Amino acid sequence: MEGSALEGLRVVEFAHVIAGPLAGTLLADLGADVVHVEPPGTGDAAREMGPTKEGVYLWWKVAARNKRSVRLDLHQPQGRAVAKRLAAWADVVITNLRVSTLEEWGLDWPSLKQVNDHLIYLQITGFGATGPLRSAPGFGKVGEARSGVVHLTGFPDGPPVHTGFSHGDTVTATMAAFGVMAALYRRERDSDFSGEWIDLALFESLFRLIEWQVVVYDQLGTVPSRTGNRLAVAPGAVVNTYLSCEGEWITVTSATKRSVLNVVQLLGLPEGEFDTVEKQLEGADELDARLREWISARTTEDCLAAMAAREVVASRIFTVADILADPVYAEREDVISVNDPQLGPLRMPGIVPKLHQHPGAVWRTGPELGADNELVYCDWLGLSGAEYTELQAAGVI
Repeated sequence: MEGSALEGLRVVEFAHVIAGPLAGTLLADLGADVVHVEPPGTGDAAREMGPTKEGVYLWWKVAARNKRSVRLDLHQPQGRAVAKRLAAWADVVITNLRVSTLEEWGLDWPSLKQVNDHLIYLQITGFGATGPLRSAPGFGKVGEARSGVVHLTGFPDGPPVHTGFSHGDTVTATMAAFGVMAALYRRERDSDFSGEWIDLALFESLFRLIEWQVVVYDQLGTVPSRTGNRLAVAPGAVVNTYLSCEGEWITVTSATKRSVLNVVQLLGLPEGEFDTVEKQLEGADELDARLREWISARTTEDCLAAMAAREVVASRIFTVADILADPVYAEREDVISVNDPQLGPLRMPGIVPKLHQHPGAVWRTGPELGADNELVYCDWLGLSGAEYTELQAAGVI
């Protein structure tokens, strides 16, 4: 996309389902040319994930937006030869195929580095590409379970709870895109840059984001546990969800001594009893109970208005219907409408992050399988007409 931050960046995905492809989508949203390689016939399994409308799968329309789709049978030697030509053309290769499969096909890091010495190779696996489980299958929920986040989520008297979306996959994709950008920065600075291998396991990104769990156990011998909507290690004494008299949920949070004192003032409690962090933590249960009682006696709007006046940080807990009606989402263009050839206008998330000088854009929904075969193979990769016809006849593309 002309003028976008990543205009001209060439990315090839030998990846499927969520974690690897989402990393590519994040790059595509900011202008990268992303080629999604799919097997002939069925294509990526993600094409048939989630709810449908009139037989059309909805998730794919967002998950594969801004990408080029090509067919390529990697089980055939001719297909693997084309794959290496794609890797030679690319700046970045993204893969989440099994390590043993990549090695067998000659699409692993050492093999592709031989055809492109400047290649940035992003490899996502369940358990890491170098350990004893390097070729074991892995999905995001297993990554979540291993990271510690599921153990910490839920109520003390209930089971561990996974979040209601593909948390491990999506956070891994975000960290993966960050890794790609770090490697690109290094490439621009080093005249002798000789490629980069980014090795990321599905459990590692969430594990890194829960940055306090290891040091707490190491130094205190404490295993943090589930505390409901409060936090096992909280930045402030007030963090929870509360029910208004209308039966609507509100979250209230604090992270500083001043923000807790704002709650104290709201409740009309003596500030002297909560004027240090130590006193606030000791009185956290009292504050929680008093705030729950205060909110339960008021409407949601009255609560939010009173808390805003006192600079108590709070929000109604949004459903997607609330999101689509919210003026802040609208003003920031966080929900956009994109025309789809099958379904017409589709609403979906906008571009995140926003780069005001070099913005991204959504120019297409998830494409049909092989929609860009001719463009990618002939125009971008330079296959001759005879080569293209031969590969078509052999069922490779």
